[in-house]
Amino acid sequence: MRIHSSSVFLAAIAVACASAAAAADKSDKQLIENAISAAPKAVGKDAAVVNWEMKTLRKGTNGFTCIPDDPSTPTDDPMCTDKNGMEWMNAYMSKKEPPKGKVAFAYMLKGGSAASNTDPFATKPPEGADWLHDGPHVMVMNAPDIMALYPHEPVVNQPYVMFPDTPYAHLMIPVK
Repeated sequence: MRIHSSSVFLAAIAVACASAAAAADKSDKQLIENAISAAPKAVGKDAAVVNWEMKTLRKGTNGFTCIPDDPSTPTDDPMCTDKNGMEWMNAYMSKKEPPKGKVAFAYMLKGGSAASNTDPFATKPPEGADWLHDGPHVMVMNAPDIMALYPHEPVVNQPYVMFPDTPYAHLMIPVK
């Protein structure tokens, strides 16, 4: 098994329309249950939930927002992020620079799949390559000073940088 990082977190956003169509078969209740499974129960129970079209499925009270599984990837990969993380995701979605000075945090406690470990916008693996898989992890985004302290290649069971040398570089921290 190869590991990835949170590129499912990022690449899935790039294919939001396709994901929304595939998720249409699930009820809002099912989407909410899946989305909040990305974070610890204490966080998920009070988090807002949005679908891949960024439509609010449930309002939250704790500053976190959870997003359900992206059905365009081969694994169940919901995510949950803080307010700064949503700003970071919006910058990614619009291919703009992330907001300066706003460190962000996200959970992906079910792990996920990614098409690329280096291309933030890849939606499928290169021809002949397999999807990259990772286990449960948390992410720290928009913290460029700490990126220099960690490997820029995936490391099993140790923190590493995903999407190095891009504005979307982030620290992957396995939690299993």
